[in-house]
Amino acid sequence: MSRRRGMMSDQLKEEIARELGFYDTVQSEGWGGIKSRDAGNMVKQAVQMAEKSMSEDKK
Repeated sequence: MSRRRGMMSDQLKEEIARELGFYDTVQSEGWGGIKSRDAGNMVKQAVQMAEKSMSEDKK
């Protein structure tokens, strides 16, 4: 069975990881090396970015 494709692009994930301050961990250990809290914060940030983008599109 194939793995599910991610919803976020690698570029977006890297941008958010830089903003949240754990990109160095991603570079040295890969995405599996980040803490679950960091992953949750990354998803939260992505949702906020999407909501902001959607509200700006409505204007």
